[in-house]
Amino acid sequence: MARKNVLLIVVDQWRADFVPHLMRAAGQEPFLRTPNLDRLCREGVTFRNHVTTCVPCGPARASLLTGLYLMNHRAVQNTVPLDARHFNLGKALRGIGYDPALVGYTTTTPDPRATSPRDPRFLGLGDLMDGFRSVGAFEPSMDGYFGWVAQQGFTLPEKREDIWLPDGVDAVPGATALPSRIPHEFSDSAYFTERALTYLKGRNGKPFFLHLGYYRPHPPFVASAPYHAMYAPQDMPAPVRAESPEREAAQHPLLKFYIDSISRGSFFHGAEGSGATLDEADIRQMRATYCGLMTEIDDCLGEVFAYLDETGQWDDTLIIFTSDHGEQLGDHHLLGKIGYFDESFRIPLVIRDPGMRERAGAVDAAFTESIDVMPTILQWLGGDIPPACDGRSLLPLVAGERPADWRTEMHYEYDYRDIFYSRPQEQLGVGMNESSLCVVQDEDYKYVHFAALPPLFFDLKDDPHEFVNRADDPAYAMRVRDYAQKALSWRLVHADRTLTRYRASPQGLHVQEN
Repeated sequence: MARKNVLLIVVDQWRADFVPHLMRAAGQEPFLRTPNLDRLCREGVTFRNHVTTCVPCGPARASLLTGLYLMNHRAVQNTVPLDARHFNLGKALRGIGYDPALVGYTTTTPDPRATSPRDPRFLGLGDLMDGFRSVGAFEPSMDGYFGWVAQQGFTLPEKREDIWLPDGVDAVPGATALPSRIPHEFSDSAYFTERALTYLKGRNGKPFFLHLGYYRPHPPFVASAPYHAMYAPQDMPAPVRAESPEREAAQHPLLKFYIDSISRGSFFHGAEGSGATLDEADIRQMRATYCGLMTEIDDCLGEVFAYLDETGQWDDTLIIFTSDHGEQLGDHHLLGKIGYFDESFRIPLVIRDPGMRERAGAVDAAFTESIDVMPTILQWLGGDIPPACDGRSLLPLVAGERPADWRTEMHYEYDYRDIFYSRPQEQLGVGMNESSLCVVQDEDYKYVHFAALPPLFFDLKDDPHEFVNRADDPAYAMRVRDYAQKALSWRLVHADRTLTRYRASPQGLHVQEN
């Protein structure tokens, strides 16, 4: 087999517990149908303890594509620039002879020192990360997608986003069983698939790297027919939450801020009201729509996989399926990707290495993180992993060989400083550079450290859904201390090390490897 192609599939806002292969492995009958993702899982290795190291979109994609923790790349929120000095996967691929193509987006705000303040890229959440070649643009402002829709002959409404309203002049925006106003053949998932196939067919069999991004199942939570009606709300899992938003919010000031401030309009185009007050019927309907959007992506992936099969490239292609972050989906009375709960940070990761079939179908329990994807791809292609990279290649795990020094916890971070659409600082009484938290979590315990707010500690054996904070419980004082020390050691070990391996010496420049 000639190792030559990489297909990196990055969906948006897909939580790990909505992966049928993981459901089956846990003895649960799946409530979601994804036959093409199932195929990938059967032929590859699925990681059940995988997290994004930060949320939301921009920071998560920065970590995914640079291999750096948030504490090092410092693109801490959507709209915050990514320092131009940081290496990334696109630049690394160019160094080994690939022209890395990207369908979708990276939500990257450019370094203002490298351009003008009048640069139009500063008018939105972010643009395309340097190093990649866009072959299917979504940014800025989804112009690429809406232009494609118009070119297909579909008449867009005056307000283009109204295609994501439920169909029908009397339809009420919100959680709905109605289809969206855009037919599925003109959906954003169809657009990304068409762009990917156009690129792949243009390569005419030449080696490729393709970042294939999908916007879904990101909000607005409305699906085109027939995907809007594929799942029944009563078949969806019920939300995991306290008996009231007020009871939930009592856990922590940051949680109270988000429960009090989340708007339905951010998740259902045109809707009004508080996201925290959705009743269980609305949440089950939202989840049914979420699953419909996932199945639409799965059907689209089937088209891409079929092309790779037909052209004989399936067995020459490393395929990685992952997401940028998860989604609260009503759990803990929250919507979106925020805070410190697992629903926002646990995401899918499936790796299908065509040259490593011994563990096909395996579910691996090792703690893995989004920063591991970049070094995995570079090692598979024979490239060098940058010294500053915080992640580690997952190829040994794919082969069933867990290194003795593999991480014993998962780590992730969240920065909640003020940005134009969310302003928690004044209410919480914290400064910009104090608005951060980090998490250290293993199978048994979870510690959440805040720079300027009280900590949280959860006993996951007794409290798997994280309702009871044990940080001030004397019975847990020693464990809280131990996990706080783990967090501090983790940050010390992973402080920026771009140049720390170099040494001046009487013999000249020396490079220390370990």
